[in-house]
Amino acid sequence: MPELSRRQALTTVAALATAAGVAAAPATAAPATAGGHHDPHSPAPFDEVYRGRRIQGRPATGGHAHHGAGYAVHVDGVELHLMRNADGTWISVVSHYDPVPTPRAAARAAVDELQGAALLPFPAN
Repeated sequence: MPELSRRQALTTVAALATAAGVAAAPATAAPATAGGHHDPHSPAPFDEVYRGRRIQGRPATGGHAHHGAGYAVHVDGVELHLMRNADGTWISVVSHYDPVPTPRAAARAAVDELQGAALLPFPAN
């Protein structure tokens, strides 16, 4: 009978701990992101009118998880391309050099920067 290595033992313990954590997760847990993993630091959804423009944000689904942000924001129904920086701040294609703490703040900054102009769709690569 082969001996159990330290690596095998740790892998087994980690797998059991993960399985126990999944089994103990509450039924009201937040939805998963596009990759199937929930980010506990993901911002809450929002839907509001800011300076006469409708801004909406929610966790991204499908192919909308750009640059690992995992969050989709729309201004008047047009997607605002967002990126999350390594320090947790957010930037958009409209206000690229002005990092903000949340996607809602990025949407508001974009509305401010647009000064009433329409947001045009950003072509995906």
